[in-house]
Amino acid sequence: MAFSAMAAAAASGPVLWIRESWQEGGLHPVGFAQFLDPARVLLARSAHQIDSLAVAEEALRDGVVPCVLIEVTRPLNLREGRRLQLAAKAGRATGLCLIPEGMGSNAAETRWHARPKFDPESEDSTLMCWEIKKNKSGTIGAWDVRWSHQARRVHVVSPVRLGPGSQDALG
Repeated sequence: MAFSAMAAAAASGPVLWIRESWQEGGLHPVGFAQFLDPARVLLARSAHQIDSLAVAEEALRDGVVPCVLIEVTRPLNLREGRRLQLAAKAGRATGLCLIPEGMGSNAAETRWHARPKFDPESEDSTLMCWEIKKNKSGTIGAWDVRWSHQARRVHVVSPVRLGPGSQDALG
């Protein structure tokens, strides 16, 4: 369930979370209380993915909700992905598609993978590795992140990496 935690952490403001009604395991906004205010989460359930896509497109285009999350159960084709991109641009909203492992989407601007990471020196279970695997307009890489309960935001906790030429400086 790392992808749900990542999505909740990324959605800082009001969010519309769309999923198909037949999916097992319900979402309960109180479960995301450490990441965002449960009163700012609106859950929508649809009969089929086509309905979920229609709701997501309209919500993104309208722009009243700054973040729309949709759980997809089958791969998005290029047309569906492009429609969501154009709607998000028109409404100046953020659209996140939660896609099962290995499914992918060619239309995605970025593709992230989130997984929990064990930290033997801490009792905090929020350490995760967020990896950007596809980015049409920027860098790819991986970051270890931890949720800060006090600041209510993600902190990058990755170790310092050596840049070109810095190996000699360490002697």
